[in-house]
Amino acid sequence: MAEFIESKMEEIADKISEKIHGKSSSSSSSDSDDDKRSHAHKLPFKSKVYRLFGREKPLHQVLGAGKPADILLWRNKRVSANVLGGVTVFWFLFEVLDYHLITLVCHILILSLSVLFLWSNASNFINNSPPSIPEVVIPEKRLLKAVSCLTTEINRVVIVVRTIATGKDLKAFLGAVAGLWFVSIIGSCFNFLTLVYVVFLLLFIVPVLYEKYEDKVDAHAEKAIIEIKKQYVILEKKIMANMKKEKKN
Repeated sequence: MAEFIESKMEEIADKISEKIHGKSSSSSSSDSDDDKRSHAHKLPFKSKVYRLFGREKPLHQVLGAGKPADILLWRNKRVSANVLGGVTVFWFLFEVLDYHLITLVCHILILSLSVLFLWSNASNFINNSPPSIPEVVIPEKRLLKAVSCLTTEINRVVIVVRTIATGKDLKAFLGAVAGLWFVSIIGSCFNFLTLVYVVFLLLFIVPVLYEKYEDKVDAHAEKAIIEIKKQYVILEKKIMANMKKEKKN
């Protein structure tokens, strides 16, 4: 009996010691966690990464985060390839083969009507139902919404042009002149259809490459923008000095 009581007392003592050691280890781990947190708070915050055009959202959200963004960023490669292939065929027909839009539309309509007409008449001899031609109706709400969006964008462009024309923002004026001059040079090298096709190709190539190498591109862009700002300040000082001399004279 005495031996049984002694064994029970030893078991109880062992359990008490285990609990004491467990509490001490948990407290030491919590202390180490607190030390890590305090050390993390003491560390300086990482400087904000520069992004091109000052964007704070991912490129997919900047492009609208919808189907157009998925197509431009090749989220669905089959759809993107089909769109790019269709535009390439369209450009090849009109630019390389010198096809005309009205001629192409008329030929497509002639072919479609001929196939449907022959199929409808042949179904009487084959004892098969003729193909059902779906009704095409343009929803009025969608059309009005598209016109409203187009009107909003036109009004926004008019406001920007008016702001530039007032002469209050020299930076906007110089940017507009430089942009129009660049577009005029590009327009003199290509005709309108080829220029639109080149822009379309760039939309399918540049966003994907930028998303893949955005860290490197943003780093080089930051350096370039800093240098451009320096040159702009120098140019602005020269222009203001010339304007002051003209006023004095």
